[in-house]
Amino acid sequence: QVQLVESGGGLVQPGGSLRLSCVASEIDLNTYVMAWYRQAPGKQRELVAEIRTTGRTIYADSVKGRFTISRDNAKNTVSLQMDSLKPEDTALYYCKAEHYRAPVNFWGQGTQVTVSE
Repeated sequence: QVQLVESGGGLVQPGGSLRLSCVASEIDLNTYVMAWYRQAPGKQRELVAEIRTTGRTIYADSVKGRFTISRDNAKNTVSLQMDSLKPEDTALYYCKAEHYRAPVNFWGQGTQVTVSE
């Protein structure tokens, strides 16, 4: 059974940093595009960052220069380093794995990030 488990969320002050981690079980990360999404109350889920099997990355304009996505295939782990956090970054962050050649995807349960004084 494929499972994605996120961790690292919490409460942080504006300008602070957090590092989210997503550990995947029973999945070959080499064949999956990994991504982080977020969803704030009353808003639709949006793509934050994505890293393809080649290592190529894309970011939402709102987080470019502040967030960094990375992957460690050997450890089946995807991370999201978040710096210079803003209140508008507050959301439930989800890890997603999508097969790079098939319409197969999996989601984690989410980890809460709250940016506030």
